[in-house]
Amino acid sequence: MNDKIKKVMIPFVLMMVFNLGTYYLTNGFDFAEGLTPHVGILLVSGLIFGPYGAIGSVFANFLCDLIRGFGPVTAISSAIAGFGVSYLAHKLWYEKYNGRQEISIPKLNNTSNVRLFLGIIIICGVLYVLTHGKLFYLLYPNTIPINYIIEIRYFLNFINSSFIFGIIGIWISNKFDFTHVPKISKKEYNKKLYIILGILLILSLSITLVIDWATPLNQNIAIMELITICLILFLYLTKPITGNIVKSKNKSIPEEIMSIFLLATLILAIFGIIIAGDSKLIIAFDKILPLNLNEIIISMMVFMDIILLIFLIPSIAVLRHVENKVINPIISFAGIEKFLHENEKIESEGLLELYSNYINEKTEIGTLARSYTELINFNNNYIENIHEIEGEKERIKAELDIATRIQAANLPTEPLENNDYIVNGYSKPAKEVGGDFFDYYPLDDEHLALIIGDASGKGVPAAILAMISQVMIKQHLKYTKSPSRVLFLLNNQLSENNSETMFITVWLGIYNKTTKKLIFSNAGHNPPLIKENDEFTYLNINPGIALGLFEDFKFEDQEIILSNEIVLYTDGITDAITEEKEMYGADRLLKFFNEFESDKDPIGPLSSDINKFAKDTEQFDDMTLLYLKIKND
Repeated sequence: MNDKIKKVMIPFVLMMVFNLGTYYLTNGFDFAEGLTPHVGILLVSGLIFGPYGAIGSVFANFLCDLIRGFGPVTAISSAIAGFGVSYLAHKLWYEKYNGRQEISIPKLNNTSNVRLFLGIIIICGVLYVLTHGKLFYLLYPNTIPINYIIEIRYFLNFINSSFIFGIIGIWISNKFDFTHVPKISKKEYNKKLYIILGILLILSLSITLVIDWATPLNQNIAIMELITICLILFLYLTKPITGNIVKSKNKSIPEEIMSIFLLATLILAIFGIIIAGDSKLIIAFDKILPLNLNEIIISMMVFMDIILLIFLIPSIAVLRHVENKVINPIISFAGIEKFLHENEKIESEGLLELYSNYINEKTEIGTLARSYTELINFNNNYIENIHEIEGEKERIKAELDIATRIQAANLPTEPLENNDYIVNGYSKPAKEVGGDFFDYYPLDDEHLALIIGDASGKGVPAAILAMISQVMIKQHLKYTKSPSRVLFLLNNQLSENNSETMFITVWLGIYNKTTKKLIFSNAGHNPPLIKENDEFTYLNINPGIALGLFEDFKFEDQEIILSNEIVLYTDGITDAITEEKEMYGADRLLKFFNEFESDKDPIGPLSSDINKFAKDTEQFDDMTLLYLKIKND
């Protein structure tokens, strides 16, 4: 079904049910005798469904009037006045008022909206009563003696039924989200004109009440009053809606409080209506009091409304005080959410100014405001510090990138190959820079230097020690080809002023391509793999000690004839682990090289084998490999 048709049909059906249903249940009472709840449907229909609801309820009321025996002129006149009253409720709700926090769809979520709701009921109730009172006066002369009683009946019925149906209708419309939201007009209009019309409407109603109360009513006065009120009303209804309408589905604390309050009020109002309409109670009062039945019903309804007002007015005043002192500050504090952005300062002078409005309060709200203000300042100071730290981290990262490139540039980048041998290596630091290094270079036409080292620790300190050691070894090899002598000199240099007790393991060898003799010395490094008789084994070597621990340590030279291949490595390879802390180990490394085709470069395949074993587990040690293959004709 079309949305607009729904907004017409729902009020139409409700009006038919409550109008005719009440009429037949009360044995055909007219002129607001007894209970006439259908008059409240007019206001609620316009309030929730706008002009569509007003049309639906008014048309249904027109049909009901004809069915109930009113003449066409009365039914049409009542329909015109009823439409004005119904649509006025819609216009008044979406009007801008001083002190109103926001314009929303009909919601009783704070005391401002509750007061507006009650004000609309009273204004529309007076308007409905005066217009219909004048119609009955003009069209039904036989009712003139009781005209004021009819108006009081209608007013009481209008107020009570509008209040009850309004609370229920607004709750249902919010629950199922079928409220008619008017379009915002962007056209220019004369604001002062409509302000004057609004004031004139209130004045005309007030003046009419005074005239009707103070002077005898006649037809000319009644006609003039009716025309004046309707003319001003329908002129005012042409006012465009210009305020921004907030349609929020979030439930607030005031709304929860107000829901409980309105539920209690609703129960009290329904209880009062039931008592006021109880026939046995009315008959009992009729026997006691010197009043007729109509006066008794009116008196009981007035009495119940007084009780309701006694409950309602102080309650709203208390709730208003709670809103101003507790709820509104909390809602204001909740506004910080839109100013919060990750890793950014809370830049809002208005927000700090908002909290400063409550800083001097001596209640918990003041404590909260002061805490929020301090929190914002602390947060902004913290973010500033974080930005400084991030800037420092970026600077350090840039420097580490440079250090990484410097360290990489200090290592051989291409394999060294000739007719006699091929030598190659690689190093993978655990961090940006590492403590491992390897090197190879010819010392002269016959001799080749092979070096591998592993400094203690990780990162920059280890990298500095490794680079110093690499440079010093190259410098010493210019003057001596004895590996043990080079390690002796380097050890003494590193041991001096070694306040951090850092050390480095080094294996240094010099290979003679003519004699195929490899002279080497070891300073605490892992034993290399050597291939003999087509099988790799670990070379039995003197372990020595790491460099930098003790001065004047005598390292030994060892000598072998290298006929095939030697593989040097750091413990980052054998110590590679899985998530279950299983180590790659020396045996698995030996197995790899024995199963590997020796005529190919082992670096890539070994790296893949370690990654497959570790299953991409993060490693915490540098990995370095160096190999020398002898070419045999």
